[in-house]
Amino acid sequence: MSHRGFAGNLFEGINYLLLTLIALSTLYPFWDSLIVSITPLNESIATNIHLYPRVITLEAYRYLLHLDQLWTSYKVSIIVTVTGTAISMAATTLGAYALSKKDLPGSRWIMFAVVFTMMFSGGVIPNFIVVKQLGMLNSIWALIIPSAIQTYNLIIMRSFFSTIPESLEESAKIDGSNDLGILFRIVIPLSMPAIATISLFYAVSKWNEFFTAVMYITDKNIWPLQLFLRSMLIDNEASFQSGGDSPFLLGQSIKMATIMISAIPVMAIYPFFQRYFVQGVTLGAVKE
Repeated sequence: MSHRGFAGNLFEGINYLLLTLIALSTLYPFWDSLIVSITPLNESIATNIHLYPRVITLEAYRYLLHLDQLWTSYKVSIIVTVTGTAISMAATTLGAYALSKKDLPGSRWIMFAVVFTMMFSGGVIPNFIVVKQLGMLNSIWALIIPSAIQTYNLIIMRSFFSTIPESLEESAKIDGSNDLGILFRIVIPLSMPAIATISLFYAVSKWNEFFTAVMYITDKNIWPLQLFLRSMLIDNEASFQSGGDSPFLLGQSIKMATIMISAIPVMAIYPFFQRYFVQGVTLGAVKE
């Protein structure tokens, strides 16, 4: 049994302390939002640091949960997230698998074109014109199709597929499998950590879709949750400054309650993907 000595224990103690401080600094914004969302306005503005609620009220949540627009926006965001993630993963997986093949004709030029889009884009106005010409304005497809493939995720998937031994695929071909059979029976099962991680990246991106929604969506019936959140914050600020008598005068409580309602789904699904993150980190580890 080895003894690390004083220097080793000191290093470990400092390491734990720093990691604890980093974790607390990461979690505090969520905790602060939660506390303010259940605190009356006069209590929340009494101090800038909210460690615990002195007085608890759920008026902000009661008001939000009775808004039909909230549930409409929730439904739109869920549809966009689920459908968009499925389409994005299908396109990214198929594209990355094809580009991972060294014998693909023109693969270098295709990858150059793919990477080129990371540095240069057509711009906001050309993108808007394309979406308009395709008839996707005021449609959930405007939030799904233009961002179906993110170049960075495609490159990550391609790099991961390239690490799978070619001997496995050659053995499958000898047994009579075609390329799609190899992809679905061998490559995808071996790539679940990467696929789960990229899926979460896409899901969070679709759930937080805001800028494209501002550009392409004007119909409130297909507002995603982030547009509803912006509307609540703007209406709350305008009502507060005017001094009018309205539910928006709940002030910070309704702001933070809206933020918490929009953030809870993402925080809820993360624990189910955490083990895939751990597997992804340890894939290249050397076992003793």
